[in-house]
Amino acid sequence: MKHKDKQNKKWRRALAGLFVVILLAVVLLLPTNYVIEAPGDALAVGNYLKTSGVKSRKNLYFVTVSERRAVLGDYLWSFTQPYEDRMTLSEATGGSSTEEYEQLQKWYMQTSQQTAIYYAAKKAGLKPKLKYRGVYVMSVQSSSSFKKKLMIGDTIVAANGRKFQSVQGFMSYLQKQQLGQKVTITVLRSGKKKTFSGKIVKVKGTGKPGIGISMVERVKVQVTPKTTISVGDIGGPSAGLMFSLACYQNYTGKNLTKGHKVAGTGTIDAKGNVGIIGGVDKKVVAAAKAGAEVFFAPTDQTGVKKSQTNYAVAKRTAKKLGTKMKIVPVATFDDALKYLQKHYGN
Repeated sequence: MKHKDKQNKKWRRALAGLFVVILLAVVLLLPTNYVIEAPGDALAVGNYLKTSGVKSRKNLYFVTVSERRAVLGDYLWSFTQPYEDRMTLSEATGGSSTEEYEQLQKWYMQTSQQTAIYYAAKKAGLKPKLKYRGVYVMSVQSSSSFKKKLMIGDTIVAANGRKFQSVQGFMSYLQKQQLGQKVTITVLRSGKKKTFSGKIVKVKGTGKPGIGISMVERVKVQVTPKTTISVGDIGGPSAGLMFSLACYQNYTGKNLTKGHKVAGTGTIDAKGNVGIIGGVDKKVVAAAKAGAEVFFAPTDQTGVKKSQTNYAVAKRTAKKLGTKMKIVPVATFDDALKYLQKHYGN
């Protein structure tokens, strides 16, 4: 009997231990309301850029930041990782739904690509044209009768069957309508046309007649040779500088890095100015891990102190990492181009 009792006790302890392990595993896998930002990847622009008649080089890299929904175990583990940050889902999406946030990031990426192609073509002496494609819906006000009809990321192509050649033309037409008047809006959503009806309301912020949305113009660049950039599900505007450098390289036929691996970040506008971005410390980590020799970092001081510019943060991060990767300050496309010309003989 004693032998049997000992065996039973062993089994009970084993089962109790197994229960604790399973319970702990379940607890650690509990979902949280947090998103973790971490270093992503350094990706060759040449893998995503196509220019008719040109073979894109894979020497210029844009860098991503990884975002993932955290379970409890992942959330706790992230505190041991020096370049992982935690934020609530609401903070990460700016209060938008996950779907709306993804649509916004998609719009930012598409706009970044078109601006990069346009500026690079102009810089290379080509004659790019901007073709109006419609109006992007960026948000819908609570007072709008289109609140549960239009979605962030929709492209408005017509109002009451009328097409327009600019966002100003579209707004001007709406402002001439009477409050309460019915209006039918035609949109492109996921490549398909849809129509929605609502009423003209007083737009919050302007007090003028409209449909109660914030919007920006959607354009597409037309240039010879034809150029496209396709990065799949990657979103955001921060690859603008590196896209523009890669496009310029294709248009001019120059090898801007002469075999050296160059990475960087920063938005680009139609005048070639490079703008501030988020998560630069994580991008430095990713670029260094990928073996980049140079990292372009924006000096743009919009909304931050000089000590918090992308360049300043990137310098401190590189020093902590002990990497030999050189952090190069850039305020404009020309700053980056001149650096490449000086160091790689273009």
